[in-house]
Amino acid sequence: MSARSSGDSSGGLRQPQASPLRCNECGTDRHLSIRSIEALRPASETLVEVAYTCTTCGLFYAHPADVTQVAMILNRPGRTPGVLVFSGHYIHCGQPMEKAGAELRGLHAPVTTDHTTGDPLGVYLSTRVLRCACGFQMELPE
Repeated sequence: MSARSSGDSSGGLRQPQASPLRCNECGTDRHLSIRSIEALRPASETLVEVAYTCTTCGLFYAHPADVTQVAMILNRPGRTPGVLVFSGHYIHCGQPMEKAGAELRGLHAPVTTDHTTGDPLGVYLSTRVLRCACGFQMELPE
């Protein structure tokens, strides 16, 4: 006996349920800043995995959400500026940022707090530089 109904075409996999986009502390969606949007696995035509913060409370949330509700929040006038990560692309000013080069950054810290003349410990990090058409740029670890 099958546990699924005859109208179930998901192959037995349950699609996640969308949760409303809102801050549980404020009880509203007015102060949300979308941080990332990713496709669900298995793919869905109406749901995405979204991560966001409340700019008032500082609380972070991540869960499946309805694409329409995400779009309504992103399209509000005067929304908080920032960088949005969407399927591995970084978006600033509504446009995908372009790779503008690579850098090698060094981080150095003394081995001890005593005053010595020894070499500090060093860590080197390879980064990629992304630039927006407006001139904003950022570096990400490779």
